[in-house]
Amino acid sequence: MDARQAVAADRTAVRVALWRAMHVQVDPPPHVFADEIGLQLAAPDDGWQRRPDMAVKATRRARASIVARARFIEDLVAAQADQGVSQYLILGAGLDTFAQRRPELASGLRVFEVDQPGPQAWKRQRLIELGFGIPPWLRLVPVDFEAGQFWWKQLDDAGFEAGQPATVAATGLSMYLTREAIMATLRHVAALAPGSTLAMTFMLPLELVEPEERPGRQMTEKFARAAGTPFLSLLTPSEMLALAREAGLREPRHVSAASLTERYFADRTDGLRPSSSEELLVATV
Repeated sequence: MDARQAVAADRTAVRVALWRAMHVQVDPPPHVFADEIGLQLAAPDDGWQRRPDMAVKATRRARASIVARARFIEDLVAAQADQGVSQYLILGAGLDTFAQRRPELASGLRVFEVDQPGPQAWKRQRLIELGFGIPPWLRLVPVDFEAGQFWWKQLDDAGFEAGQPATVAATGLSMYLTREAIMATLRHVAALAPGSTLAMTFMLPLELVEPEERPGRQMTEKFARAAGTPFLSLLTPSEMLALAREAGLREPRHVSAASLTERYFADRTDGLRPSSSEELLVATV
């Protein structure tokens, strides 16, 4: 990989940002989550909504999952902040825009975005170009996961206080990791200060996905393989909970797609609801 390729936005992160913007632009209100800053960062070509992976009807449930998990995690961050937790750690941050959209909350925290060096350098430059800048409470922490670099040392250098609790988010990450890497991540989180909380998404095996969604899921896996980022870990809820317990996390619980539907989509009249393919683990230290 040459330098020009390395310093660029991750394609998956761009897709997530565009789906978040699409929710505002094509789904009727009330919007579960409003984020068009990611669209500004990505700055796609004109006609981006006509891309195959942006097809309004075909991607509506995937789009709903993206906004549901984002809303759930930011609700969790706000609730933890009310309890005095002042550190927010985002693993695989991509084009996350919490720091830009929610300055009234983020400015009272220390927000640590952990991501690959190239895409993060690109994002830093885009934030500066767009006038957002890098406020003192936002710490961009480059970590080369592919080289096996240990993110704890980089966090410490960025001012993370290991003796203070944190809210940790890891979304859209676990399916690209081996089970060993997932366990290592869970153990790192379990070593954080008491009072810390983890929210991590995980992808279900195909047989647990609703039948009408399976062809789309298979196509997604095919695209991921072709892009060089195959799905490595598909986990049942019981397997995910078992990994969390083995890692030493306390009170692990499964947040299902059905529960997200009830929480955020119950009053909608358009039938929009999250995909049955991805769900959440929440656990404490």
